[in-house]
Amino acid sequence: MNFFEATIISVVEGLTEFLPISSTGHMILTSSLLKLHNDEFLKTFEIAIQQGAISAIVFLYARKFLRNITLYKKLLVAFIPAAVIGFVAYKTIKAYLFNPLVVSVALIVGGILLILLDKKIAHTAKKNTNLEDISYKNAFCIGLFQSIAVIPGVSRAAASIIGGIFNGFDKKQATEFSFLLAIPTMFAASGYDLLKTPVIVAQHEIMLLSFGSLIAFISAWIAVKLFLRLLENHGFAIFGYYRIILGFLFIKFCIY
Repeated sequence: MNFFEATIISVVEGLTEFLPISSTGHMILTSSLLKLHNDEFLKTFEIAIQQGAISAIVFLYARKFLRNITLYKKLLVAFIPAAVIGFVAYKTIKAYLFNPLVVSVALIVGGILLILLDKKIAHTAKKNTNLEDISYKNAFCIGLFQSIAVIPGVSRAAASIIGGIFNGFDKKQATEFSFLLAIPTMFAASGYDLLKTPVIVAQHEIMLLSFGSLIAFISAWIAVKLFLRLLENHGFAIFGYYRIILGFLFIKFCIY
């Protein structure tokens, strides 16, 4: 991997990690188009840049975290389902679900659901004034939705946002809760991946890891800001249509 390839992958990771369009699907498609070998360093690189992306959320929402202990507890409750399912089914998921057909179907089905979600929002009243007002039961339900994202292509962001809408949040609240829920979920998932992935890197590869993490951080920061604006102006349907198009691109470039 060279610095150009590292830049492309890191930008894709940062831009897609917190949008409901499946960062995993984008990473697989990008690696395929760049003709990168799925070796141990590529796996390590993808894990490292995820940490860079999640750091952007930590910085952006640090003030909200520092002033609200209750929110920590409810995020922890929401995190539990994905943690349990991910731990128990890790080997099965990696062995049988990480393939282009599963990703393609998940992208298309998820896209249709996002288009339908806009209609759901139009007829649903907000039940919570603030993020921390959500009940522990509803937080756990959002976690159950998020756990569906163990299927590659579903998108952790899409699953948790849909869960938030169905559990009393408006679209902005559901999106911000999804951002915050990403912190424990992604740190745990990437940490577990690191334990399962042999990490042997040369000196120049350490530079690539650091560079990629920085690019992913900057890209994620920009993506989160733009996402909230797009959400207010266009809702979720635009992301649904994008997912459907991407799903068919997946079929074209990664299956045939």
